[in-house]
Amino acid sequence: MALRLEDYAVLGNTRSAAVIGVDGSMDWLCLPRFDSGACFAAILGTPDNGRWLVAPQGDVKERRHRYLGDTLVLETTFETSEGRIRVLDAMPLPRNHADDAACVVRVVEGLQGRVDVRSELTVRFDYGHIFPWVQHQEGRLLLAAGPDAVILDSDVQHEADADGHLSAHFAVSEGQRVELSVTWFPVGAPVPAPPNPRAEVERARNYWQEWADRGTYQGQYREAVIRSLLLLKGLSYGPSGGIVAAATTSLPEALGGVRNWDYRFCWLRDATYTLLALLHGGYKEEAVGWREWLLRALAGKPEQMQIMYGVDGRRRLTEVELDWLAGYEKSSPVRVGNAAHAQFQLDVYGELMDALHQSREHGISPNEHALDVQRLLMNFLESHWDEPDDGIWEVRGPRRDYVHSKMMAWAAVDRAVKDAERHGLDGPVDEWRKLRSRIHDEVCAKGYDDERQTFTQFYGSRGLDAALLLMAPVGFLPADDDRVRGTVRAIERELLDEGFVHRYNAEADAGGDGLPGKEAAFLPCTLWLADNYLLQGRTDEARKVVDRVLAIRGSAGLLTEEYDVKAHRLVGNLPQAFSHVPLVNTAISLENPDGPVNNRGKGSRQDSDSESDKGGDA
Repeated sequence: MALRLEDYAVLGNTRSAAVIGVDGSMDWLCLPRFDSGACFAAILGTPDNGRWLVAPQGDVKERRHRYLGDTLVLETTFETSEGRIRVLDAMPLPRNHADDAACVVRVVEGLQGRVDVRSELTVRFDYGHIFPWVQHQEGRLLLAAGPDAVILDSDVQHEADADGHLSAHFAVSEGQRVELSVTWFPVGAPVPAPPNPRAEVERARNYWQEWADRGTYQGQYREAVIRSLLLLKGLSYGPSGGIVAAATTSLPEALGGVRNWDYRFCWLRDATYTLLALLHGGYKEEAVGWREWLLRALAGKPEQMQIMYGVDGRRRLTEVELDWLAGYEKSSPVRVGNAAHAQFQLDVYGELMDALHQSREHGISPNEHALDVQRLLMNFLESHWDEPDDGIWEVRGPRRDYVHSKMMAWAAVDRAVKDAERHGLDGPVDEWRKLRSRIHDEVCAKGYDDERQTFTQFYGSRGLDAALLLMAPVGFLPADDDRVRGTVRAIERELLDEGFVHRYNAEADAGGDGLPGKEAAFLPCTLWLADNYLLQGRTDEARKVVDRVLAIRGSAGLLTEEYDVKAHRLVGNLPQAFSHVPLVNTAISLENPDGPVNNRGKGSRQDSDSESDKGGDA
């Protein structure tokens, strides 16, 4: 059985990521890229679906892991009755932009006494499915099948059984070291030279520490902010600047359930929050790279825009189910690809327009192509903003007039007006101002429930949507507006569960979200509640929310997407960028509650000539 998600850590090299348990088992690894077929998939099945265990033989009295300083180099310490060892794990960083480094290194060091150690390596290509051939090659072990090959380099000899399981047993005394590595390469290419694992550990350690030292945040939550930014950098794909939502697929939103999705892609929805997290963390270069990825991904007609893309900008993300994997804690089906890429989600237009606006507001050099993109997006929105869509949460039910989607369409037009006024965006500004007012008036008239004093999930709905917590931060209405306060109270009343916020209450509306079962509380929404507290002057309550989220992080500081308040467990894919990004932004906002991270729509209202907007001053 796989470990609790709290007991995993992640390595990264800006190309891919490995997931390692505190037990020393590397249970997930895709090489050479995040979206490649996994060669270790034990986290979604059994050890026979691929893993690499390096740990003491026999009973372990104590085991713990931590990152070395502000890095993505992992140290796992094991104590037995015979002594103590540590295992250092890292993914070597590319040496240049064109380098597709695809390797993991592991170094076993004796700290005390003499400890018997085992290395058990099972490689199964194509998500734990394909058994490779094992060949000896000049003292090295080559495992190949189809287009993929990996080579094992080790200071100790591994033996292979009939099913291709490789194992070695050795002892490490105080001061001794054993080095191991697995390197991927395409079949037919020259076999790569053996790496130097100890040197690669130090190189990775220096790289990540130097990167972290560039960070500018020095507040109360520095450890959590820097760890989150490191994970965000680790989820970035260096050649393109794209950032994947998570390193894994199909870790369930509810244990034993079917809400299991592939998150190894780049979502446009994350655009503004990711940009602001990088900028206010001190990482302008990465923010520029993210903006450039956004612009490249958007090539083509606006009506062809997708909500997500592959790390290199590819569009075809066909969803399939892998029936040979049982799923994490029997949560099936296991899926790769994501059918939601074909959904129409109106809110992403607002996120994109806001991201491009925020990049200029925060000093990123103008990009003429970005102005062209914005003009095309506005032409599309003018005739499509009033259409039903699939909504922010990618439900598998019917399209509806989601209030959050319309609100973000308003945000898109609002940012177009501002960029025309401040940054030279050419267009029919007077018409855009009228459109901005028209959208605002409709949302306030059709999306608000006077009886319950709250905005609703969609027009005519009885349900709530935690995405409405973004209303004040994006500037649609001020945080002290009675309608916003009423919506926050309704969400506290109906979606708050032991201090954590659920995304929506599908059972309140006929048809639900098109999926069986329920899901856990959603961590980004929980942090959005803290943002609203800050904007309403409820700083102590906001701090309690942040502290509550920090308290449930895994032992290595990772967050998933959701939290099961009944089981007291993290659930969903890991590490979840959409959880770590708002953690960064909210933590920084606690230092300056009125600052631009939390209140990214500041200044929007006073420019609007909407009657319903003016009515909010009462």
